[in-house]
Amino acid sequence: MIKTNNLIQETGIRDLLVVNPKIIRDKRGYFYESYNHNTFKELGLNYNFVQDNEALSTYGVLRGLHFQLQPKSQTKLIRVPQGKVLDVVVDIRSGSPTYGEHFSIILSGENKKQLLVPQGFAHGYVVLSDTAVFSYKCDNFYARDLEGGLAFNDPALNIDWQLAADQLIISDKDAQWSNLADLEHNFVY
Repeated sequence: MIKTNNLIQETGIRDLLVVNPKIIRDKRGYFYESYNHNTFKELGLNYNFVQDNEALSTYGVLRGLHFQLQPKSQTKLIRVPQGKVLDVVVDIRSGSPTYGEHFSIILSGENKKQLLVPQGFAHGYVVLSDTAVFSYKCDNFYARDLEGGLAFNDPALNIDWQLAADQLIISDKDAQWSNLADLEHNFVY
């Protein structure tokens, strides 16, 4: 059972959570714990994060929507230490009452919000600032042979990426993912 408090905020999609860390500010700047295993455990969030990743991207870069299949799917704890992104996740768990629904949130170096994305979600983001540093913890190691993706521009998802199509910078791989209706995956709610 997940306990919500000032640190954890529900999103309306089961298991997808916003983390609002306590920020201590004074004339020197600020301090906050970006992650504390014991605090998460006390809240019923029992993850064993094994890998940290970081990406630097420029304005308009859209990465996603990505996921990693079972048996090596990943839960991610995402934050943006510098810059600003629109972070988007799509529930792709078969049998979920919110299957195919998406959630989006602004993550930035200014607001310090984080997003806990459980296994069974496709994830992506677009950079809204000149540059952004995107950082995330994973509870499983990367497995190239199990990576998958969902088309960022699937009309059935109707995601507002907040930028015009001609402003987006997308990799060839991300431009070729399937729409939700054709998606093959092994996630079950």
